[in-house]
Amino acid sequence: MSAHVGVGPGTRLVRGRAAALAGIVAPLLFTVVVLAQQAARRDEYSPTAETISALEAGPNGWIQQFNFVVFGLLLLIFTVAVHRGPAADRTGALGPVLIGLAGVGALLAAVFPLREDAAGVTYDPGYHFVSGFTFFSCIALGLVVTSRRLARDGRFPALSRYVLGAGLVAAAGVPLMVVLVLPDDAPLHDLAGLVQRGILWLVVFPTLVALGLCLRAGGAPTGQAGAR
Repeated sequence: MSAHVGVGPGTRLVRGRAAALAGIVAPLLFTVVVLAQQAARRDEYSPTAETISALEAGPNGWIQQFNFVVFGLLLLIFTVAVHRGPAADRTGALGPVLIGLAGVGALLAAVFPLREDAAGVTYDPGYHFVSGFTFFSCIALGLVVTSRRLARDGRFPALSRYVLGAGLVAAAGVPLMVVLVLPDDAPLHDLAGLVQRGILWLVVFPTLVALGLCLRAGGAPTGQAGAR
């Protein structure tokens, strides 16, 4: 005769906090690796004009591919904390699913990297644009939806407003990049790297870190501690 051993609320809380740590580490580690590559390639790479993905196209491009893989996997782990942390509402798992799809977009950026032709010009051999669009659109929508759950939870009023604002700004950045930045003849094309980094490093990444910190410290949702 065997006994079934369930997972108690304490174990779930520990797992949720560990998953929240992934949301803190992901953007910080990604940024450190990008900055290191920029420093190593400062004579040939322009962070103002070139997007982060262009680091895949040059020498040692595998480093940025691996960076995308680690970042994407950490985002997928982070969705556990986003799902278990705030109290449930009518949006259900939509927020975590969207953030998870953003992680998939990062993984696809590694699978379909940018390349460099014989003249040293970076080009997209196929599907890399789709990976970038998936990441930026899904992370923006994921933050907006998650802000609703944070607001209904009651423990994170300031964070919910911050996450909502960041999600809306990031969402506005998607058509900005698609129309005014990424096309070769776009008016802001020469600032593609600067605009992209602004969206990531000033909007998305600080929000992920703040969300991870709050979820890691927040404990079980109000009124649901005994159910977990």
